[in-house]
Amino acid sequence: MDHSVHNKLVSFIWNIADDCLRDVYVRGKYRDVILPMVVLRRLDTLLEPSKDAVLEEVRFQKEEMNAVELDGDPLRDASGYVFYNTSKWTLRSLYNAATNNQQILLANFEEYLLGFSDNVKEIIDCFKLKDQIKHMASKDVLLDVVEKFISPKINLTPNESTDPDGYKLPALSNLGMGYVFEELIRKFNEENNEEAGEHFTPREVIELMTHLVLIRSKITYLV
Repeated sequence: MDHSVHNKLVSFIWNIADDCLRDVYVRGKYRDVILPMVVLRRLDTLLEPSKDAVLEEVRFQKEEMNAVELDGDPLRDASGYVFYNTSKWTLRSLYNAATNNQQILLANFEEYLLGFSDNVKEIIDCFKLKDQIKHMASKDVLLDVVEKFISPKINLTPNESTDPDGYKLPALSNLGMGYVFEELIRKFNEENNEEAGEHFTPREVIELMTHLVLIRSKITYLV
């Protein structure tokens, strides 16, 4: 990734905290929201293209096969990854369906998180993301945060896109995503006067993320 593009992306994400979380969290807790939301949005963008195929597989298993529990293998095949989401939601559709009622958004968001496969739920639990979205909803900023992360001004997808001004936004590779996440952690460490390695993100979370975004569904899940 071009260095200037990398810096612009990191800067935009970094500024979400000041734009949305000031007076909601103390500065030292901004990362409790920003880091998991970066991960969530990245996974969300990977699953968006296959959403219809996954939902069709869910329908098939429930209606045609009368399945009591969903079979994960066909769902992974449908998503193209070793993870999937069986809810009807994406972050974008959550935003589009939102009203001024933060509790409705919260309920839909929780349904979205529950739709993930167990390997992603493990990451969500490690980050305590459910607690964070409840807190943001109680402070009326959850919708603002979602809006920022789906902004057309940044590209967290693996495909090239165009911003509202017509400028091309390069695709974000898995390696590039790793650099962005690493830089955000470094900045949060500096902000909180922490040494490298003292950040709150458990090593297990990083390992899970790495395998989830790098390994396709036809390769054994190693974590």
